Parts: sequence; structure tokens; C-alpha cells
Amino acid sequence: METSPDPLPSPPPSADLSPPASPLPPVPRPREKGPRPFVRRHHWLVRLAHWVNATVLLGMIGSGLQIYSAYRHFGPRGATYALPNPWDGKSLPEWSRLGGWLAGGLNWHFALAWPFVITGLIYLLFLAISGEWRSLLFRPRDVGPAVQMQLYYLRLRKDHPPQGKHNALQKAAYTFIVILGAISVLSGFAIYKPVQLSWLTSLFGGYELARYWHFVTVWIFVGFTLLHVALVFLADPASFRAIITGWYRGRYPSHG
Repeated sequence: METSPDPLPSPPPSADLSPPASPLPPVPRPREKGPRPFVRRHHWLVRLAHWVNATVLLGMIGSGLQIYSAYRHFGPRGATYALPNPWDGKSLPEWSRLGGWLAGGLNWHFALAWPFVITGLIYLLFLAISGEWRSLLFRPRDVGPAVQMQLYYLRLRKDHPPQGKHNALQKAAYTFIVILGAISVLSGFAIYKPVQLSWLTSLFGGYELARYWHFVTVWIFVGFTLLHVALVFLADPASFRAIITGWYRGRYPSHG
């Protein structure tokens, strides 16, 4: 007679046959709150060139307006050019002029022109040797980020676009101001030595037009300076301390 094999013992009622549960993911630690660390942002030579040129430029604008006041027209006498000139025939306020009269304005202008040129050349040489020009030069790929940055400034974009040491609009402004400085210097030399540098004067359309383009750069410098100062204090006040001390601790994580 065959006997059936003993049945397997049934597990106790309390046994759990489900697969073991996977371990819970670690709970992320809350990010530490506190001030960002200071980071080195501006070399001492950059800071020195910035403040020297800011001071010298202020004096050059004042002395330039004094020179302009001696003859407020553009073009030969009796044949004034039809160019935009809001101050034609008007008197500029005395506080805006430096030198007191034409000769005084010329003396101040020539005395300040050389520090402006020399400081600018030293600054450009530093950018070339140190490689800092890479963080300042505006390139075609910066057009899109510049648009997004402008939307942020106009409050049409909520979050601040990612950036490096400088955002795309700042790079555009710094590239433009170097070009503007070159135009102001070259047009100034074209006026200063129209005979010896006749080829340069001709590039600007002649003496009278060289004088006009030199005058236009003055007001672009004024507009740039006012906008630059306003954005510093409205958008990132910590950058003002950085251009004095060299150290930055501000609102943008990409700055460190």
C-alpha cells in the first residue's frame, strides 16, 4: 500500500511573505541660511583705473562744456550744420562748466586728457594680459541672455537669469563704453591736431563733424554714468562696495 508524502508545514499565521520594503530615501538636510561668503571680484588695478577715470572724466566733461560754450554751433560761421544740438544758442549753467573761460577750459581739458588716455591704455593692457577681457567682452551668444536680463529689469521676468561675474547686459555696456572711449579720444585728437592728423580728421568727416562727434560722446558718457550708478544702487548695491574694496558678497549665487 502506497503512502502519500507528508504535506509541507504551513507557515505560522503571523509570518509575512511579502518582499522586504526598500529603505526610505534620506531626508535632505535643510540648506544653511546665512550670508554668502565674500569673494574676490576686482583687482586693485581695475579699482584704481575705475576711480581715476571716473574723476578725470567728470573734469573733462566740465571743461569740454566750457569750451563748447565759446561757440555753441556746429559748422563754419554763417553755415551752421542742421544737426541735433539742443543747446544751440543757450547758456549752460555755470556749475556744469570748468575753467571759467575758453583758455581755462582748454587748459583743464588738455591736462586731464593724458591721464584719461594713459589710465585707459593701462586698463586695456591689464585685461589683455590677465585674460579678464573674456568676462567682459560681449559676444553674439550673449544676445539671448541680454534680452532675458532686460526683461528682468523691466519686471517682466520674475527670477534673475543665471550669470557669471557679469551678466550679459553688463558685458554689452562695458564693451560699448570701451568703444565709446576710443571714439572720444580719436575725435579729440582729430580736433587737437587737424593739420598734423588730417587723415584722422577726414575719417570723422572734417574738423566740424569731428567736433560734433566728440560732443555727442560727452552726452552718451553722461547718460551711461547716470544709468550705471542707478542700476548699481537699485539692482546690486553690494557691487559698489566691491569696486572700493575688491570683495563682493551680494544677492546673486553665481558670484560666489
